[in-house]
Amino acid sequence: MRLISGMLRGPALALAIAAASPALAQEKVIKFGTPQDFTVVYTFVTNEYNQGYRDYISLINEAGGVNGYKIEVLVADTGNATQRGIEAYERFVREGAILIDPLSTPVSRALVDRAMKDNINLATTVSGRSDAADGGVFPFILPMSPSYWSQIARVVDFLNTQEGGLKGKKLAFVYIDTPFGREGLPMLDALSKRYGFELQSFPYAAPGNEQSAVWTQVRRFRPDWAFIGGGGVGQPVSIKEAIRNGIKPDRIASWVWLSESDMDVVGRADAKGVLKWAATEQGTDAKVIKDIIANIVDKGKGAGPKDKVGTSYYNVGVMAAAIAVEGVRKAFEKNPNGPYDGKWLNAGLTSISKFTADGFLPPVTVTPEDHQGGGAGRLARWDGAKWVGIGDWAAPNQDLVWQLIKEQSAQYKATGK
Repeated sequence: MRLISGMLRGPALALAIAAASPALAQEKVIKFGTPQDFTVVYTFVTNEYNQGYRDYISLINEAGGVNGYKIEVLVADTGNATQRGIEAYERFVREGAILIDPLSTPVSRALVDRAMKDNINLATTVSGRSDAADGGVFPFILPMSPSYWSQIARVVDFLNTQEGGLKGKKLAFVYIDTPFGREGLPMLDALSKRYGFELQSFPYAAPGNEQSAVWTQVRRFRPDWAFIGGGGVGQPVSIKEAIRNGIKPDRIASWVWLSESDMDVVGRADAKGVLKWAATEQGTDAKVIKDIIANIVDKGKGAGPKDKVGTSYYNVGVMAAAIAVEGVRKAFEKNPNGPYDGKWLNAGLTSISKFTADGFLPPVTVTPEDHQGGGAGRLARWDGAKWVGIGDWAAPNQDLVWQLIKEQSAQYKATGK
């Protein structure tokens, strides 16, 4: 794996230099680009996600790669700035990357038109614009994972079961005031009508270090549930402020962006009971994580600290890499002789069928029409020491999800926005 070190800053640079492998000294490579935010908003989210991503790629490369081709990961820090994301994207494409994973809704939104024009696969794993699930409109934008709308739909359905019905209840949506945070608004509005709960929304300014005034307003609303819609530094701040304003931890829920690191900031015991949507199995018990530990981490070839292996963000990074590599496998099956470009990989990514990474994920199926992968997830609860999965993989309210997908993808098709 190769590091574009000049584009990284501060702690992220030190970590990446320590963890990155030397440049692959042979030409049979498939290149992925990861221009991500290591330093401004998502910080430790990105560090752990990217670590898991690269460790999985190392696992594949150590086993010989795919059809004799190694996967090379290009890394850059964008600071969550769209212009830096665009510059990194263009550099990576010039260097031959055929898949780009920005791990940022603002950056990925800024790259949509470029990726579509360039025939480059823009992977927006559990992030990005939710209507990109419509492959007919967004052929090269590939979530390959449940959108924020599907995540919210699963959480609200779970809360409805817990409450014996949400009719007449109050739900506060506290979110970062960026395209990422605002992504949750249309689905929560639709769900409030379906389930009969009262919804009020409370935005806070990025990156989310200061939320006290917002949570004073939430306290006055007196919600039955608080759903926090941020990522990175804003998430533990939201939990701490919620608790300070009298909301019990077991009345706080979120989408995928909560990890062990967030609980360390809040205080592990203080956060006991918090709920989140989960994309993968939790912890280090899954076969793929055990394989990474045995074959990469314990041999000193890991991309970061061993104590971060198996965190929620790390595992999501493993998921993203595993799905991307499965797309490479499928592409070789469909056309072993290439040319190994974006169109070639796209054909593989959109033929993934019931992929679970040895039980690590719910079955993922991606088609040219449906880029979401099925939309399934589960809940996980913080027990004071670790995240514990709850219930089965499920994808409720997909009729509402796809209604919104079709409405907004039609708007993009008509207006380009």
